[in-house]
Amino acid sequence: MPKPRFRRSAPKLPISEVNVLPYIDVMLVLLVIFMITAPMLIQGVEVDLPEVVAAPIDSDPEEEPLVISLKANGRYYLEQGKDSEDPLELAVIINQVQAIKKHNPQLPVYIRGDRRVTYGEIMSLMDKLKGAGVTQVELITTPPEDN
Repeated sequence: MPKPRFRRSAPKLPISEVNVLPYIDVMLVLLVIFMITAPMLIQGVEVDLPEVVAAPIDSDPEEEPLVISLKANGRYYLEQGKDSEDPLELAVIINQVQAIKKHNPQLPVYIRGDRRVTYGEIMSLMDKLKGAGVTQVELITTPPEDN
């Protein structure tokens, strides 16, 4: 009787595919989370900024600058942290800026002044900041809208 012959098939190669479905699910969850939290990250006081063509300010993204806002009604706001919506007296802001600058002298200070605020008020604020030890102040503007 003849011996049965078995065919020997070629060895199967491993499948080298990555299942990306779990990654897509994670990405979509993260997208939804970021879409929900992004509007909450925007903070500050609503100020009608003057429109000027200027280069953007170079700043360190890890360092949160001090922003002093001056609204048209003459109220001052110190924007750092969560309490930026409460108006403060100018003397209180100057004292806080002075204390913060003692701990971090390189921290940038920006002024966000409403377009209806007089030049004299901005200069007075800058003079008081200079007296508090602030050597460099940046002014925040918005780019003009092209119609």
